[in-house]
Amino acid sequence: MDLTSSKHNHLKNELIRELERQEGEKEDEQIVAEIMRRRFFPALITHKAWEGFHFAGHEIRITEATDCYGAVVWPSALVLCYFLETNSKQYNLVDKNVIEIGAGTGLVSIVASLLGALVTATDLPELLGNLQHNVLQNTKLKCKHQPRVKELSWGIDLEKNFPRSSCHFDYIMAADVVYHHPFLDELLLTFDHLCKNDTVILWAMKFRLDKENQFVGRFQTLFDLEVISNFPSLNITLYKAMRKGRMKPRPSQLTV
Repeated sequence: MDLTSSKHNHLKNELIRELERQEGEKEDEQIVAEIMRRRFFPALITHKAWEGFHFAGHEIRITEATDCYGAVVWPSALVLCYFLETNSKQYNLVDKNVIEIGAGTGLVSIVASLLGALVTATDLPELLGNLQHNVLQNTKLKCKHQPRVKELSWGIDLEKNFPRSSCHFDYIMAADVVYHHPFLDELLLTFDHLCKNDTVILWAMKFRLDKENQFVGRFQTLFDLEVISNFPSLNITLYKAMRKGRMKPRPSQLTV
């Protein structure tokens, strides 16, 4: 191959990569716009701050608080909810035992419940009141299984509150749990304790700070990690994980 042909092929490959990048950005923007359209706000100002969401064929109203990170709906939760709804055949939650760690306002737990799962929504004790309120008002008489709300402080009394012998979860769900806290060792310990050989972890992560981003590498010492979806405009990645050696290769890339 002469120099002219080599330069031509190089330019051609560069053009193809640029077109693929632009196409990826366009697709990302379209999906993100669709996800954000699921959110709505009250027409009138009320004494309690709330946001509305349309998922799983229901209107969901979430009461928030602005004085705590865990009492706000973050975009990662919307990404995970959208994925659960639009991939309900591949990830059929009906009668599956699901635990959400760091459930916050409860949106992901509510959507999983509406999709037929038996859900345990967990968080710190100071968040349980608002979490219980949101879960109850959005699932009562609407779900096959009424979800439970339970305290879970990462790394504390795990065997006492979630004994390995009797607790088996098909799915562990987490949205934006790696953010602005010093308890990443305890978070990894909690994943490790709750995860059986056939448990699937679905984890939506927004990348922010180096220390927190490095958690992904530490996570991979115990678990095989697979990127399901990536949303560059939100800086959010949706992962699937299982214990090392338990992940089956999938024949094709799923899309959301």
